[in-house]
This record gives sequence, C-alpha cells and structure tokens, in this order.
Amino acid sequence: MAGIKDFGALKSLRKELKAQEEARQAVEAERERRAKETRIDADLFRRTVGDVAPLSAVDKAVVPAPRPLPIARQHLADERAALQESLSDEFNVETLLETDGALSFARNGIGPDTLRKLRRGHWIIQSQLDLHGLRRDEAREALAQFLRNAAKRGLRCVRVIHGKGLGSINKEPVLKNKVRSWLVQKEEVIAFCQAQAADGGSGALVVLLKATS
Repeated sequence: MAGIKDFGALKSLRKELKAQEEARQAVEAERERRAKETRIDADLFRRTVGDVAPLSAVDKAVVPAPRPLPIARQHLADERAALQESLSDEFNVETLLETDGALSFARNGIGPDTLRKLRRGHWIIQSQLDLHGLRRDEAREALAQFLRNAAKRGLRCVRVIHGKGLGSINKEPVLKNKVRSWLVQKEEVIAFCQAQAADGGSGALVVLLKATS
C-alpha cells in the first residue's frame, strides 16, 4: 500500500512540474513575441523617417545683464558740503536789515512797496519749513535744501518757522537770528519779514523769492 501511495505522489509531482514548465514556456514565448513586435516597429520607423542628421548649433549672442547705476556717493557728499558752505555763520546781517521792529530785509533794487506788500500778506504762502527741534547745522542744511527746491518749483512766497527761542538756553533766540543771516546770503531770496500773528508772528518769517522765467 505504501508503494502505491508513493507512486501516486510521484505522478502528481510530475504533473505539477510539467504545468510549471508549460507556464514558463508561455511567458517566454510572450516575451519573445513582444520583443519581435518592438523590433518590427523600430524598423518601420527608421524606414519611414530615413537618415537623420543632428541640427547644427546656432550661435547665440550673450547679452550681459545691465549693471545697476553706480551711486554717486562723492557727488552727493560734494553737494551736501556745498550746501553747508554756501551759508556762513560768520556773516554779519545786522547792517542789511531794516530798522523796523521786525528787522525786515529787501535786496538792493527791491522797492519799499514790495516789502509793504509782503508784510500785508499780498503773496500767498505756497510752502513752509519748520526748523523746530533742529540743531544749528541741521537747520542750516535744511534751509538751504528747502530754498533750492522752492526755486526749482518756481515758488514765490514761503514761510520759515524758526521758533521764538523759548526752549533755548537762557531763552535766547539763537536759531531765529541765524535764519535771518542765512536768508540774506541766498541770491534767490529778495525779501523777507516777520510773519503776521496768524502765520506765526515773531516765530516765523515770510520769504519772497526771485521770480523765475
């Protein structure tokens, strides 16, 4: 009985091995079929396209990226120095001021009628500069820049607020006197006077600038 069982198991094993071999052959046959189809498709493509030569390289112009414009640091420094040097603290303005209480100023060739009109508010104040809280050097530079910009814009009448000096040491209006001295030194300034009470009174000046063509 044991021999019969062993023979049956062997026969079953042979069938299983045969089935595995047939499956392997089927897979191999399918692989070869697909490889053959691939070769046929490749041959067909080559016959259709023909000989192909690579495209020649096209010369390309190399355009460098534009460089940022250099910052003219030296030019700015020179311009700032010129602004500071154009207004001297040593200039004696007292002899050029009118003897009225407001110490008004009118350049040579400017008639007294112009100064009277300026005191009465004949010209509309078009811009103003407030120097409160600035040190002397800062105020001088700010004033020079303000007047230059005003002249470029063609303004005729501006106001400069210098304060009454109440916050200064010994309550002396140091900046107030300096502003008058600086204004006289600027050619574009043809007259100035103390502002009316509504425009700042003794703490501000109304400045008339030269008309531009």
